[in-house]
Amino acid sequence: MVLQESGEMYLETILVLSEQQAHVRSIDVSEYMGYSKPSVSRAVGLLRDGGYLNMDRNGYLTLTDAGMEIAGKIYERHKYLTKFFVHIGVSPEVAAQDACKIEHIISDETFRAIKRIPLK
Repeated sequence: MVLQESGEMYLETILVLSEQQAHVRSIDVSEYMGYSKPSVSRAVGLLRDGGYLNMDRNGYLTLTDAGMEIAGKIYERHKYLTKFFVHIGVSPEVAAQDACKIEHIISDETFRAIKRIPLK
């Protein structure tokens, strides 16, 4: 199953939330992303069926190894691209917004090349 951008965003959100709090539930994802509960429930079901996350009997979400690999890759891109854009003079707000768009489509080759540019 190849994930689309929305699936990557859900996984990244679960990773970010899991760094901020002990347990992540669908309602937390819904509130963080500003999506409806039914939309999040559907996405969580698809991601669970795809082997990217688990949900325990309490409704707590955890990423599988496959989910963690994708979420970590996207989150690394987001953080680094935001930092890079700020470094070249983009405001932090716009840098974060642009990084969020680009993180899903940038090639591994281009991202590696950007990471080779020294940042202060």
